[in-house]
Formats: sequence, structure tokens, C-alpha cells
Amino acid sequence: MRTIPWLTAAVFGLLIAGCAGIAPSQELRQALAPTGKLRVALYVGAPASIIRGATTDESKGVGFDLGKELARRIGVPFEPVVYPSPGAIMGGLKSGEWDLTFFGPSPERESVLNFTAPFLVIEHGYLVPAGSPILTIDAVDQPGTRIGAPQGGSVNAFLVRTIKNATVIASPSVSAGEEMLKSGKADVFAANKANLFELSDKLPGSRVLDGRIGVDEVAIALPKGREPGMAYVRKYIEAAKSEGLVKAAVQRAGLRGATDK
Repeated sequence: MRTIPWLTAAVFGLLIAGCAGIAPSQELRQALAPTGKLRVALYVGAPASIIRGATTDESKGVGFDLGKELARRIGVPFEPVVYPSPGAIMGGLKSGEWDLTFFGPSPERESVLNFTAPFLVIEHGYLVPAGSPILTIDAVDQPGTRIGAPQGGSVNAFLVRTIKNATVIASPSVSAGEEMLKSGKADVFAANKANLFELSDKLPGSRVLDGRIGVDEVAIALPKGREPGMAYVRKYIEAAKSEGLVKAAVQRAGLRGATDK
């Protein structure tokens, strides 16, 4: 049964209104939002992060909704800081552009970020355009096959390590995968399946191949050195799970290919 968008949004709003939280201290606000705003790093076109609407209020995404609610709980304005790709988010960290993001942990990221326990698992996979002769995941790694994958993301890093015969081409963003497949610059596009299903909706006849090549574990990440904020965020995400806030955000974003952690 199809969910009515306004009904999903209304349920999400009621869940937010009913969520109890620990009264934040000034030390906590300083740790989480040192500029006076909670600057949440998100990458565009991803249901797990942000899908932009005509206005900020019309945007959605798991990271967007959970970041907005966290800002409300600690009593500061919410400021989404939107990037084209996960790699660009890491670049923004170096210049102090954001306070918090939603990522999967990796050795590189864990050297500069602290993570909560993962709260979502999203499969990685492949998208092929209409008429593609590639029917299975095992058929992708062949000489002459060009695989697009978002620059700086965990899927790109995994493919660079493991692909033996095909060529991996970095895309500037997830949304760039649409043009890569349309133009023939790539024969296959790899990403987490939540993003692939979004792209597939825009490419008639395209297919997300069965099976998976890995998984993304989604957690909240803060720059190292903000331990008071980290303790609060760990409690927040557990509360968001138990209160149904994570589930509501997933439904509002239309996130497919994910399971609760």
C-alpha cells in the first residue's frame, strides 16, 4: 500500500513533538554547535542523507530529518551544509565547515571522526541502463566494462581495491550517475542501493542488479575532540530508534534497500 506523503510527514511531526530529551548544558551546546548553529553535513541526492526540496523545509532524507531534530533538542538553529559527494564532506571537515554528519565508519574516517553505533545498514550494488547485457553482479568485472562510483565514497574505495578487470571511474556526485549511464560514459553505476533506486526511477528500463557487493553502515559522526557532544549523540540516536523517529525518517525519505541496525 502506498504511503500518503502528507500523512507520513504528519506522523513524523508528531513523533518529533513527543520525543523527550535531556536538557542540554552550555558545555554540550558548545561541543555540538560551537558557532551557535548545528551545521549538519549532507550529500545531495541520497535518501539516507538529503533529497532537496523546493525550499529547505520541503527537503527530506534520514540525515536531514535526524539532524534537524537533534538541533531542536539542544535548542539551536539547524543549518544543513550540502555537498555533492561523501568525499566533499571530508574535504569540508578540514576547513571546519560542519559539526556533524551521517556516515559509515572506515579506517580513514575513524582517524578524524568519532562514530555512534550504526543505526542503519544499506546494501551496495550496481545499476545498469536499459538494454544492458550485464545481468548479474558476477558479470560486471570484465575487461572493457566501465563502472562509475561516487568519488570519495566507500563504494568507490571498495571497487578500486577489488575490481581486477573492469575500469572504475569516479563520479563527482551520486546524481552524476544518471548522466554517466545516459551518455554511455559508464556501463554500470555502483553506489548504495538507496541511491541506485532513486537513480533508477529517472532512467526508464534501468535495473538494480540482484545481490550485493557490500554494505554501508550509517552512523552519526562528529569531529574528534568533541567528547561531551559524542556522549549526548550516542544517547540521542538510541532514543530516536526506540521512539520510532528513525523509522519515520526512513519512510518519509522513501529509503529503499535499508534495514534497521
